[in-house]
Amino acid sequence: MPVNILMPALSPTMTEGTLSKWLKNEGDEIKAGEVIAEIETDKATMEVEAVDEGKLGRILVSSGTAGVAVNTPIAVLLEDGEDASAIKLGEAANTNPPVAPAAAVSSTPATPSVAPAATSQAKGDRVFASPLARRVAEQKGIDLKSVQGTGPHGRIVKADVESSKAGAVAPKAAVSSSAPVSSGPDARQLADMLGMEYEAIPNNNIKKVTARRLTEAKQVIPHFYLSVDCVLDNLLKARAEINNAADGAFKLSVNDFIIKANAMALKAYPAANTSWTDDAVIQYKHADISVAVATPNGLITPIIKAAETKSLREISNEMKDLAKRAKEGKLKPTEFQGGSFSISNLGMFGVKNFQAIVNPPQSCIMAVGAGEERVVVENGQMVVRTVMTVTLSTDHRSVDGAVGAEFMQHFKRFIENPVLMLA
Repeated sequence: MPVNILMPALSPTMTEGTLSKWLKNEGDEIKAGEVIAEIETDKATMEVEAVDEGKLGRILVSSGTAGVAVNTPIAVLLEDGEDASAIKLGEAANTNPPVAPAAAVSSTPATPSVAPAATSQAKGDRVFASPLARRVAEQKGIDLKSVQGTGPHGRIVKADVESSKAGAVAPKAAVSSSAPVSSGPDARQLADMLGMEYEAIPNNNIKKVTARRLTEAKQVIPHFYLSVDCVLDNLLKARAEINNAADGAFKLSVNDFIIKANAMALKAYPAANTSWTDDAVIQYKHADISVAVATPNGLITPIIKAAETKSLREISNEMKDLAKRAKEGKLKPTEFQGGSFSISNLGMFGVKNFQAIVNPPQSCIMAVGAGEERVVVENGQMVVRTVMTVTLSTDHRSVDGAVGAEFMQHFKRFIENPVLMLA
């Protein structure tokens, strides 16, 4: 019988999304795993794959539709031998109860795309499986209770039955329980109050979620700030020599050194590589560095994972790739969700000094200013050096002043002596 294709939850914070584009038309044949649509989530535009094979019988939500709630039917899939006459709007099969929107996250977060017919994992004796998987299991005499699903939320799909091999199911992601925070009047009310002409530019999902998370962070997290001046002359000399020796094969940026220096500092002083919880302070084993990237749709933070284990060249190449795909809206969820420490660099815009907002659940974010020539005193003599001011914002519950100051000393040592990062 016809099966509803539901609006999936593609991130832990997603409650609604925009159906940007259908890549299939009504009547098209669809294979399991085939990309059928693009959906704008609260972080990026992502491809959506079909769970089962069949025919796209009817599109219920057209391309460009915004504000589509998670678990809303967006299309109807017909199985073999069925035609459009089998569709009775609102009566297509939904073999499992709807999942609460905030908790409807993919159970396979390492997969680039998430299938739309999302369902929850089995509870008790009930087995959640697609209609096609049930039919194949019946034909083969396979007990579905012995099969572990690899579809969204542990749902059993046709491929699971055909292979009859158990697949690992990842734990559900933690979900924020915080409610959206009102930020004041809407656009029309504001314009009416001021009596001004205006153009209302709609907020996309990325900007809405970023605004909510920043507001929550400032309300909940006790921020503490520490600033340090770093002399960059050794770094700039080393960068020039490395880039000249590379002869065009790669080109390191100052930001690559900053990422590496933070990773090395976190390795040397892991007390700053933490998250706060009411039960315990979580101390991470690796320095997964989130780097703020401005995109046409808003701010996003792709992650250089285990940066302390990577060379400057590896960090440079990976960061260029992540930044490019971030601006194109093509990052995978695992490439921007998580991280243990953040960097926000506005130095390229000439900003000398600023304070960034902590990116929860992380405890630290470093705000990087511009390197500029300043007169400093060395051995009683005034000399001109290139100096950069960095400011560390911390969650004082897990990284207090003493811990933050100690971390900054480690960072300063690495950034001013880049040879230590190469050892």
